[in-house]
Amino acid sequence: MNKIQVLDSVTIDKIAAGEVIERPASVVKELVENAIDAGSSAIVVEIKDGGISLIRITDNGSGIEREDVPAAFLRHSTSKIRTADDLIHIGSLGFRGEALSSIAAVSQVELITKTREQTFGTMYRIAGGKEEELEDTGAPDGTTFLVRQLFYNTPARRKFLKTPMTEASHVGDLMTRMALSHPDISFQFLNNGQSKLHTSGNGNLRDVIYHIYGREIAANLLPVDYESMGMKITGFLGKPLISRGNRNFENYYINGRYVKSNIISKAIEDAYKDYTMQHKYPFVVLHIAMDGESIDVNVHPTKMELRFNRQQEVYNTVYAAVDQGLHEKELIPQVEIDLPKIRKTEPEKPSCQPTAPHADAPAKAVIPVPKERDLDYFMKKMRERVMAAHEQEVRKKDYAKDSHAVERDPIRETKVPYEVKNEDPAPEGKQLDLFEEKLLTQEARAEYKLIGQVFETYWLVEYHDSLYIIDQHAAHERVLYEKTLRSMKTREYTSQMISPPIILNLSMQEAELLNQYMDQFTRIGFEIEEFGQDSYAVRAVPDNLFSIAKKDLLLQMLDGLSDELNRNLSPEIIDEKIASMSCKAAVKGNMKLSAAEVDTLIGELLTLENPYHCPHGRPTIIAMTKKELEKKFKRIV
Repeated sequence: MNKIQVLDSVTIDKIAAGEVIERPASVVKELVENAIDAGSSAIVVEIKDGGISLIRITDNGSGIEREDVPAAFLRHSTSKIRTADDLIHIGSLGFRGEALSSIAAVSQVELITKTREQTFGTMYRIAGGKEEELEDTGAPDGTTFLVRQLFYNTPARRKFLKTPMTEASHVGDLMTRMALSHPDISFQFLNNGQSKLHTSGNGNLRDVIYHIYGREIAANLLPVDYESMGMKITGFLGKPLISRGNRNFENYYINGRYVKSNIISKAIEDAYKDYTMQHKYPFVVLHIAMDGESIDVNVHPTKMELRFNRQQEVYNTVYAAVDQGLHEKELIPQVEIDLPKIRKTEPEKPSCQPTAPHADAPAKAVIPVPKERDLDYFMKKMRERVMAAHEQEVRKKDYAKDSHAVERDPIRETKVPYEVKNEDPAPEGKQLDLFEEKLLTQEARAEYKLIGQVFETYWLVEYHDSLYIIDQHAAHERVLYEKTLRSMKTREYTSQMISPPIILNLSMQEAELLNQYMDQFTRIGFEIEEFGQDSYAVRAVPDNLFSIAKKDLLLQMLDGLSDELNRNLSPEIIDEKIASMSCKAAVKGNMKLSAAEVDTLIGELLTLENPYHCPHGRPTIIAMTKKELEKKFKRIV
């Protein structure tokens, strides 16, 4: 058995750094939190190569006294607490005293700091946990940290970092959270010399949201101001129309600290449940103030997790705050309908008609305004209709989801084997076997007989002694999917110009994603160019997406890719994910097609690598033999 010995301080610091410093964003988080605790009103963060080669953080806070500088880099040294009792009343973001020692253990650090009382500033260098230099220098009030070559002395850790673009997106996401948590502080973030974020620090949270997320989201916010059970909740809720495909837009802060909490997320999503579609998540920015004795923030080294003393009360209060905010105003979308131009010799003058529009302007549908005494009743009825329509839509989606819940093996029969009895169940059709069925061949095309369509969704085809049923939506999805993948490989595509272009106002993370996968978008026919800071103009789209080219379509694609930031997916899988977007243009069920159109669709299926499944795994075609039908009608036993 090996002898037990005490580790040296350098090894101890490197182990501690492994708990606190995971990537460049971890360094930025710790140093920016220290800058906030120092009373800064302006903080500038600059990174190069994703923060791997350089992180520079400058603030105008209180600075550090010269004699305290070396001690600040010792483990468990802090100015924020004195005894264990202070942990109960923590009001600062940082308090463990591990940040500077952990950062210095795995990088080359230079500190320049000056208090308002000092004539000269202090410059201090430390690398790999070893002090190198301490001297006077000229400096403005505040503190500047320069962190170079992160993990230079722990190569095993460094090789696990992602690409500079990915690491920069993590820092950008962090700076977004910081700016939203402290609207009274001016934050600037520069990536490789480019300004990605700059807030004014005027204390107006809506202005910060505008700077980060753009005009569309800022214009669709509902204020929250709620107080109960010792908690005060303020901030903004996004109207349901700006819901997104992941939880990245759920922002909530407890006493100024960005945290992740399953309890708070569930309360928010449950309150939105009747307003959002399935698999959609709301946009929120909520500031939650509560007594420090009610929470334990000393749960994890990164301080991202916490515990509540009264979990149910936290859930109830957050739910009530969001629910009240959503009910403050009517959420009926305002729709303007463009009607054809109508020229009349004498315009009609109905009592509710406002001044007639210009002759060349499109006419708008005019809805009479109810009298004031009828307004409550009118709004009540409208709300009931909207909710009834929403519930009906959800039921349809649930039914559709349940009906396609079972995915089947393409090589096996889907029908359950049965024995002939007096009351045998109806035989089910079997899915086409890739190696046995011959309908989807050029030879068979001349012989099959197209019978017709049922339920405006399924097409019946007779071929030899079998009846084939084709799902027009699933079949068209497969055709479009494989066409798109083929065009990505051959770069042979047809684009359609959009005028005016679609303008996308993206978050920093979304912009990084778009740049990362821009080649794949270009290879299927998109033409996208920068349109200002983190805004992009979509000037052309693949021709098959032209009729459905909307902002939501592209945002859904980016939402789907955002979960892959931490995974090293092959280029082929990324191509497939992007190509699956083409399925949105497929003909739907309950859409009438002509026999000629279906014949063309079947012809296109013949050219595919896998004509038997849509990209989501559902069968495109099933079969029932003549023998099975005759058993059902008791012609044979």
